[in-house]
Amino acid sequence: MIVRVRLRNPDREIEVAGDRKVHDVLIELGIDPDTVLVIRDRELLTRHDRVGEDELIEIRPVISGGAGAAVRGGRS
Repeated sequence: MIVRVRLRNPDREIEVAGDRKVHDVLIELGIDPDTVLVIRDRELLTRHDRVGEDELIEIRPVISGGAGAAVRGGRS
């Protein structure tokens, strides 16, 4: 059972064993689950969701920012 994984930054696609939790896939890839979003068919998955055979998931890094600059800019 194979799951195709599309990674971003840099863009690439790999295959890993399927029929297991998203968390297990991320750990195998050396990715901290708190730093990414995992998407399957335009649906956001949690680390507890399972990925099955012949599925494609996309892993995107979480990007944040903006609020910190506004807070710092407002202080004297």
